[in-house]
Amino acid sequence: MRTSLKVLCAAAFALLLNTALGAHAFAAEQVKVVYHLADGIDQAARAMANIRNHLRAEPDTRIVVVGNGDGIRFLLAGAKERSGRPFDAQVKNLAAQGVEFRVCTNTLTSHDIPESQLLPEAKLVPSGVVEVARLQAKEGYVYLRP
Repeated sequence: MRTSLKVLCAAAFALLLNTALGAHAFAAEQVKVVYHLADGIDQAARAMANIRNHLRAEPDTRIVVVGNGDGIRFLLAGAKERSGRPFDAQVKNLAAQGVEFRVCTNTLTSHDIPESQLLPEAKLVPSGVVEVARLQAKEGYVYLRP
């Protein structure tokens, strides 16, 4: 009976140790988030505030913003919030903190917007929705839509 108890205790300890080590490895892994924007200027203004707050709380978070449809409008030269605050400085500041901005080529084509109108921080991807899906499925990004 004592041998069984020792084996049970050893197994419980091994399980506890393995769980603790696994939790430590998970905690050390960088959180990756994709913010998906498709609804225009108001959504973009919310997203910029969310991202600033996100980075204040967790500065090591890797953030990618993917815009398609009307969600690319804030990444066009001269774009402003309803209050008149320009997006270009906000985007530049967030990009300097490591945030990546990706724009759907399909949207540019369907809306007849030349690539030259994009802010320099914006990078093209063939399809916004494919990019969001790829980041989630293949790179482990968490999906947020402000």
